[in-house]
Amino acid sequence: MTARQPDPRLSPGLTAWLDTHAGALDDGSHDAAEVLPQLAAAGVFRLGVPAAQGGTPGTDIGDAIEAVSQVAEHSVAAAFVAWGQRVFIEYLLRSPNAALSQAWLAPLLAGEVAGATALSNAMKFLSGIESLQIEARQEGAHWVLDGRMPWVTNLRKQGFLVAAAVSAPDGTPAVVALPHDIAGLTRSADLDLLALQSSNTAALEVRGVRIDPQWLIHPDARQYLPRARPAFAGLQCGLSIGLARRALRAAGEAGQGQASRGILGEPLQALARQLDEATARLVDGVRSERFVAEPWLLFESRIALAEIASQAVQLELQASGGAAYLKPAGDGFARRWREAAFLPIVTPSLVQLKTELARRRARLAAEGAA
Repeated sequence: MTARQPDPRLSPGLTAWLDTHAGALDDGSHDAAEVLPQLAAAGVFRLGVPAAQGGTPGTDIGDAIEAVSQVAEHSVAAAFVAWGQRVFIEYLLRSPNAALSQAWLAPLLAGEVAGATALSNAMKFLSGIESLQIEARQEGAHWVLDGRMPWVTNLRKQGFLVAAAVSAPDGTPAVVALPHDIAGLTRSADLDLLALQSSNTAALEVRGVRIDPQWLIHPDARQYLPRARPAFAGLQCGLSIGLARRALRAAGEAGQGQASRGILGEPLQALARQLDEATARLVDGVRSERFVAEPWLLFESRIALAEIASQAVQLELQASGGAAYLKPAGDGFARRWREAAFLPIVTPSLVQLKTELARRRARLAAEGAA
């Protein structure tokens, strides 16, 4: 199997930093506050953002997905942060609230403020999987919010904005932004994760938070989120793409490349082709906006890429043999094994997506029989 060539969009300085700290970012022994500035300094968040709004000219959302993928080749913890930040930026780019975007895009692109997405609940709400977790009531010109966000990434202690879905006073699902220092918003201690610990992942309590229209990202999530979902999930798929690439490369190099020339050569090449094809389908679907009208194809891409990543890590284990189970030689493999375990459960989980696809198949079958 031919080794994938490095892409020039990730700077050598960033890749060196990620490689040096990947293990510590995974187990939480490296300061999570350093991740965002490193990614921002390398221009990761500017890819796919219009040049007039501070982005890199000539790039689009496909380039942003590729950047997250490249970060994930070195550290899925860092890529998880990159995903949260870039998705929040995408929310502002798609918001009709121009004043909100104008106020916050520059510090978000520069990594001075963290952007956290707590809209997984809303994505599941759209599919009828669960109800919204934050309720709003009207008090004069303000909304008063109460609820909880149990799992949110990129809640950088130095300052963050979080995007949340709320049930508006009239029952309409809306999307709002909440700054870290607003009264009534409380961040928990970091969640004790199995991996990806330096990702500033915590829970948020929302008790009597008062907001005015300046914090409204969109007044109707049912209109807004179907168009934002392809970028949300497409960027998220970068975690699987990058991890699969790295595991396949490690498998191909195991035993001085003996694995790629021996009995595992054919499965490695076949899985690499599947990965390339699935990645191309994903990026094309997001770029063309096909996934807006046909979201089930997006769900299928997310499932396929997560499963490819899991298979890639299994092939790395087989190719490396006992060396993968020894410290310190196997530390990189052990980290990738833990990273792969995260991919099926990151919201929306593979079980939730497969359930939604099964419901669709059942509806189509019932309509066909009618």
